[in-house]
Amino acid sequence: MAVAASAAPGALGTLQAGRARLVAACCARLGPRWRLPGSWTCPRVDSTIWARGWTPAAGGAAWQRGYSAEVKTEDELRVRYLEEENRGIVVLGINRAYAKNSLSKNLIKMLSKAVDALKSDKKVRTIIVRSEVPGIFCAGADLKERAKMSSSEVGPFVSKIRAMINEIANLPVPTIAAIDGLALGGGLELALACDIRVAASSAKMGLVETKLAIIPGGGGTQRLPRAIGMSLAKELIFSARVLDGQEAKSVGLISHVLEQNQEGDAAYRKALDLAREFLPQGPVAMRVAKLAINQGMEVDLVTGLAIEEACYAQVERVYGVTQDIFALPGLCDGRKDSEVNQKGRHCNQKGKSHPGKTTASRSRDRRPQAALDSKPGFQKVASEAPIIILIEKVLGRARQKSKMGK
Repeated sequence: MAVAASAAPGALGTLQAGRARLVAACCARLGPRWRLPGSWTCPRVDSTIWARGWTPAAGGAAWQRGYSAEVKTEDELRVRYLEEENRGIVVLGINRAYAKNSLSKNLIKMLSKAVDALKSDKKVRTIIVRSEVPGIFCAGADLKERAKMSSSEVGPFVSKIRAMINEIANLPVPTIAAIDGLALGGGLELALACDIRVAASSAKMGLVETKLAIIPGGGGTQRLPRAIGMSLAKELIFSARVLDGQEAKSVGLISHVLEQNQEGDAAYRKALDLAREFLPQGPVAMRVAKLAINQGMEVDLVTGLAIEEACYAQVERVYGVTQDIFALPGLCDGRKDSEVNQKGRHCNQKGKSHPGKTTASRSRDRRPQAALDSKPGFQKVASEAPIIILIEKVLGRARQKSKMGK
């Protein structure tokens, strides 16, 4: 068009050529494959941008959030690392609007890949699993895709769903499921694998597989009884009953229920608030506490207490056996010396005192806990391998005592 405009006669041609150059410059600033409203100089918006949820508002001048049925497979899962005051929070957003966020082969593969990367990332503090589609969390397995499978393919498909959900359950950091819509079958099983579940009052949740003459295959028969008790879990699975947010809260399936807002993300906002509460806490302590709880819930109380002891010892070793723990901000504030005297270290009412240490070393010890990640001991324990070895020893001794008792 620029060539045609420059060929136009007189002042009109000059104006048109200038306009074409101006439009081209603006498009270049916007980036490739963008154009200004009413302009034909730059290419149209790429279809992947439409798929990612942006549509033109009335008049074409502004942009507003929207959802499209033409989402490309690479956009079915969005992994967002939040920044600034939310640094350390990662959001996994499921985005299969055209299939109600059902679990397809591709989505399972993408979730597994994302989880595999997150579990070894020491900068990740909390993970939120949510939906990018209004009114839907996850509708379970993709039954249309499953209908096309041969009988020999169904078993491995369900096994992959179960393995992916187990990977989420075994993530070392806290996980929160933000349920702002429908969570049925495998969708609820995905939420059950998270440490904490929050939901909007309008959300719908249930393990409905018995309606299809099958049973939950992604851990539902095991995690639901652990969450709400055996009798009630049996009732819900036998009846294929669907609960709303208030009902789910009353039976203990979720921790928080909220009235849905106009944006349709009330549960996500609550999940974000909870994740922010977790951020200031000790990163190693959070991981080890989760490990102790998860492992301890699978054994008797005596063995569970032994697991807690092993985990506590490991955290204490990382902190240098209380050599650094009293350097954490706020820990000694307002305490008397006699209350915190340990191994020649003490805190006074005016602040922290560290006998035998220089001013520089005292300053270093006042770092926030997150800064202690760089200490060699933290790197060792962050892998959790030493703790897991100790837990295995504890469990081994418990099994031996059980055999001797019999």
